[in-house]
Amino acid sequence: MFVLEYKVKPKPNQIEAINEAIRTTQFVRNKVLRYW
Repeated sequence: MFVLEYKVKPKPNQIEAINEAIRTTQFVRNKVLRYW
């Protein structure tokens, strides 16, 4: 389980990057769970 915590005041492009990172994390986790 990943806990992503951000203590910054994000700019729009940072928000996009954070969302992308979260999406990637969830995608990878789903892949891993599928192979179990």
